[in-house]
Amino acid sequence: MAQGVASAPALELDAQQGGPSKPRPWKREVHRHTYGAVDLGTNNCRLLIARPNEGGFTVIDAFSRIVRLGEGLAQNGELSGEAMDRAVGALGVCADKLRRRNVSIARSVATEACRRAKNGEEFSERVRQETGIVLDIIPPQEEARLAVLGCHKLLEPGDGPALIFDIGGGSTELVLVDQQDGVPRIRAWWSAPWGVVSLTESEGREHLEGPDRLAAYKRMRERARHAFARFVAMLPEEREGIRLLGTSGTVTTLASVHLALPTYDRRAVDGLHVPIEAMQKISTMIANMDYDERSRLPCIGSERADLVVAGCAILEAIIEIWPARNLGVADRGIREGILRSLMARDGWEL
Repeated sequence: MAQGVASAPALELDAQQGGPSKPRPWKREVHRHTYGAVDLGTNNCRLLIARPNEGGFTVIDAFSRIVRLGEGLAQNGELSGEAMDRAVGALGVCADKLRRRNVSIARSVATEACRRAKNGEEFSERVRQETGIVLDIIPPQEEARLAVLGCHKLLEPGDGPALIFDIGGGSTELVLVDQQDGVPRIRAWWSAPWGVVSLTESEGREHLEGPDRLAAYKRMRERARHAFARFVAMLPEEREGIRLLGTSGTVTTLASVHLALPTYDRRAVDGLHVPIEAMQKISTMIANMDYDERSRLPCIGSERADLVVAGCAILEAIIEIWPARNLGVADRGIREGILRSLMARDGWEL
């Protein structure tokens, strides 16, 4: 379970390669390619297809499916046949959409599950042969950079340092940034080996659903806190004006519960800022519920009911080390970061 950390010298978050950003002119004469981004995580497979426009891009197609690629990985060290079949099926849908939308430039990445699995490269080759998609198994630092690049514009206004985090299925990325003229500069980053799938499996579903589930929840929260300990030493002692932004299914799900939405609505959630106390109360409420009770919450349902508790435990550990007043919620991240990188490389000023 590799962890990584990087600190000074700080780098501006260049949309191309992570080096110093350089202003680029708006190129109206550039042929407008159609761009695609595929993000295969430990739990989800996501696709975004877009075309650039002045100051941003227009999404023309999207896809998301829970595939649970990392299911059983912690016990066996390998991706299971069933998990690979699910992921290949979802990637086949992505490949079909990329073809039908005439995508001319695309990047497809895989994260923690493929990094950790002994058969990750073998799986990647199977994906290439069966779907035509070439997966780039990226390191944690690149995963963190793309997530920040995709969502940093949703940070609350302010001059204080900001912590941006991504709770995935197999890992959690934490990135400390500051901003100069609206450009984020990465000060430090950390990849912890706990995500909603790996942390759930570490405790065991029988404990999470048993009579002592609150004790199990506290153990998960402690594991997450311990995994963040070395990163905490790199955080500034001065905590005035700090900001917090999360990009993950956990934060968008809890924000939906906070809003009491009958069905998930990205427009209501993306860019929302929720008081930390409200998020803590929701996390505690969910940790007290059993599987059936969680399943009945409209924006959790049966697909997320078994994993959302681990997400709450990780979130509470993050709030403890970075006690901002509000939690910013981003329904965007790696896919958007990929698109911005590809478009900036072609000269589009985003």
